[in-house]
Amino acid sequence: MLTYNIHPLFVHFPIALLFLYSISKVLPLKKWFPNGAWKHIKRALLFFGVLGAFVALATGDTAEQLFRPNRALVEMHSTFAGIATWIYALLLLGEIAQVIRAEYGTKIQSKTILQLCAFFEKVFCEKTFSKILAVAGFIAIAVTGILGGVMVYGLSADPFAGFVLKILGLQI
Repeated sequence: MLTYNIHPLFVHFPIALLFLYSISKVLPLKKWFPNGAWKHIKRALLFFGVLGAFVALATGDTAEQLFRPNRALVEMHSTFAGIATWIYALLLLGEIAQVIRAEYGTKIQSKTILQLCAFFEKVFCEKTFSKILAVAGFIAIAVTGILGGVMVYGLSADPFAGFVLKILGLQI
């Protein structure tokens, strides 16, 4: 049994990477900086951010077992962390499907796999919907962070903490 809380060591990198991904997804960076390899940069941010988010989820479960703070607060924090992670995972699924179709589409013999890839690409890489998902993921990360901050530092750590807790119906 792990007796040290390693969650704080793993949680900040995916937050930063996925935050940057959301910003790069929403802002017209390609228009402002046309020489940047934005597609590759966004994919790298998303890939490593999602991997880190799953590690953060796993270490969060360990931290929950070690400290057992306010149960409702922990559950809400965990819920928003899961929502954020899965939103970004769906965006990554779309990107992976797009790469598979572009790079390996002629080599794949299975019509079903190609159809699945086409579906995931069409849904999760669609310009407007993917931006909406990126914003939703960012909001979920922000709420997760606020709730995590409340667990560690109390209400005084974030000026939005009281507001978010009130909206979510949480009493501290």
